[in-house]
Amino acid sequence: MRALLLALIFWLLIAVKPLAAAEVLQVRTASLLQVGDHNRTYTVELPCIAVPEAGEAAAVAWLREQLPRRRRVNLRPVGSHEGQLLARVTPIGESIDLSVGLISAGLATDSCEAAPG
Repeated sequence: MRALLLALIFWLLIAVKPLAAAEVLQVRTASLLQVGDHNRTYTVELPCIAVPEAGEAAAVAWLREQLPRRRRVNLRPVGSHEGQLLARVTPIGESIDLSVGLISAGLATDSCEAAPG
């Protein structure tokens, strides 16, 4: 049942048109965002990043700068982790997702790079 529910959420997020894109409601941590689509809210975890504990505040500040409240974003689900939706998050009008942006800014490392393939 849980897998069916996650599959339904993924489908709904993928099927959302840009005009009905999700909006950022809150940056919770350096890897967790609260987003909504006027009907529901989701906690979204950014995939493939590792933020050092000492750099958490700087990463959160960077995300808040990139994602002011109500900033519209595209979500590209890639799976789930401990019940959280894992998704690539790209602000509307931008070409680079936030995981890549955090890594490029030197605030995170790519945790998928070292994962066995």
